[in-house]
Amino acid sequence: MCGIAGIFSKKLDPEKLGSALKSMQSAIGHRGPDSNGIFVEDSIGLAHTRLAIIDLSPAGHQPMFSDDENIALSFNGEIYNFEEIKSQITDYPFKSKTDTELIIAAYKKWGIKSIEKLNGMFVLSIWDKKKKELFIARDRLGIKPLYFYKEEDSFLFSSEVRSLLASNLVPKKLNKQSLFEYFTYQTVHAPQTLVNNVYELLPGHYITITHNAFEIEEYWKPSTSLNKDVVDHSKDEVLKNINTLLNEAVEKRLMSDVPYGAFLSGGIDSSIIVGLMSKSLSNPVKTFTVTFDESEFSEAKYAETIAKRFNTDHTEIKLSPQDFLDEMPSALKALDHPSGDGPNSYIVSKVTKESGVTMAMSGLGGDELFAGYPVFTNTLKLEQLKWIWSVPSALRKPVGSLIDSIIKKSSTGKLKELISNDELNLYQSLSLSRKISLEKELKSFLNLNEYPDPVSKILSNQIETEKDNIPLLSKVSIAEITTYMQNVLLRDTDQMSMAHALEVRVPFLDHELVEYVLGVPDKFKTPDYPKKLLIESVAGLLPDEIVHRKKMGFTFPWAKWLKNDLLELCDTNIKALAEREFIHKNDLLKRWNNFLKGDNRIRWTEMWLCVVLEQWLKDNGIDS
Repeated sequence: MCGIAGIFSKKLDPEKLGSALKSMQSAIGHRGPDSNGIFVEDSIGLAHTRLAIIDLSPAGHQPMFSDDENIALSFNGEIYNFEEIKSQITDYPFKSKTDTELIIAAYKKWGIKSIEKLNGMFVLSIWDKKKKELFIARDRLGIKPLYFYKEEDSFLFSSEVRSLLASNLVPKKLNKQSLFEYFTYQTVHAPQTLVNNVYELLPGHYITITHNAFEIEEYWKPSTSLNKDVVDHSKDEVLKNINTLLNEAVEKRLMSDVPYGAFLSGGIDSSIIVGLMSKSLSNPVKTFTVTFDESEFSEAKYAETIAKRFNTDHTEIKLSPQDFLDEMPSALKALDHPSGDGPNSYIVSKVTKESGVTMAMSGLGGDELFAGYPVFTNTLKLEQLKWIWSVPSALRKPVGSLIDSIIKKSSTGKLKELISNDELNLYQSLSLSRKISLEKELKSFLNLNEYPDPVSKILSNQIETEKDNIPLLSKVSIAEITTYMQNVLLRDTDQMSMAHALEVRVPFLDHELVEYVLGVPDKFKTPDYPKKLLIESVAGLLPDEIVHRKKMGFTFPWAKWLKNDLLELCDTNIKALAEREFIHKNDLLKRWNNFLKGDNRIRWTEMWLCVVLEQWLKDNGIDS
């Protein structure tokens, strides 16, 4: 796990290119504290910061070069099947035990097609000296990030936005057209970012660039890559195959030359990962649980149950809410791109790294893949209630307005919007489920000319609604994977774990497992209880008290904190944000005051997004 950066430019001489590249490398030094390197030649420069996980020797130093010096590689991530691929290449003189060198050898043998053989999380950048071509590819599920900036004569890329800004070649201008999206979904969806003309390479895509051409191509997409043979499998076959794929996904990710462990919340997903790790290892798994003094926020008893069941080397890290609050300034500074849900990951990564591990397994992805969120059951219910939309809208709309006016909660606004739609549209209902604020609310304080909402477009590109033979629950999975998971959960996990040089691996996002589960018919996946298909696939692994426990997650009294412990920070930032030209000052301040007075229609998340945005703008010197 590492940080990468690069510049490909006609107009910069090698000295200026190298100077800019060093600044970019320095900005991502936290991602790779073990070593760093820079390669500059004519119009190309590659930089690397290394977090050594496989082959800790200097042989793993990057940028790495091919035996004939024609290929230069800067790579971030892990390739879990590199030994298998390596066995297929008998004509390359390997000098190390790294997956990095395997990528070079595979590229020399198969060219761009080599990425289709890779199983892992990665962003790789390859300079081919003979072709004078730069090739950049991102993993299928978007576990590792890649941002880029392109103008007529220059192309810059990096693992983090702040690295691009550090080059002083990228204008620090706010992308105002993404503000509505940010406040609506607590994030900005790739390929857009909050910096003007800075983009994120989409998962499953690659870039080829020369001085005369620039192309972005898609090589993997969940809806077209799902396993269509599953429809003919019996339930027993489905359960057996998922069990096999899960075990293989975990086993592949156990390769490491550094101490490692697993996050253990005591929930279904993390408990399964720990259970499968224990089956594969002769030594006890190191597990880490972050708990809190207040019992209402503590999952300690569930984690302890799993730790005892699998005889893990368990570490319970007790924190008070004050410990969490004390870390808030550092957590906000670690945000490379604003998000409404980053501090939790920052705290967990920090204490895990301090406990002596460099790599940790995570259960991220289990909810998205195995129907663990309410949106899955809600979508099934909506399908049964389609008849409501046959009622004339003149009758439906007043009902929604009446409910909203009586209950006066933020959630009733969503119901009103859904009922008011002309038809039950899958894209609209799925995007609505992830909205933090609605358009009417945001227009009251956002001073913008346009209010683009790209999520329905993203979903229409990812899933068809007719004649595609994709199970309905798999469509919901694809929607969750390509929106919330990739643009909030994975982005936050990467930036917050790498702030502490901690590698996080996610077995549930093994692409072979994802392809298979997305092909499973709804009749096997319908969640009569949370993640039924997953539980049945590992029957007997977990005790009933874990399987049927109430889902908690990291739940903190944020609304209370914003009004008390974090009041000074929030008040200062919100008042500063109110002075910016894209804000209707009086309307935002009124909304903030109403929140402080206890207006239930205003979520704490809406106010926190203002705080985070202003802090990020100040920290990065973004011109709004």
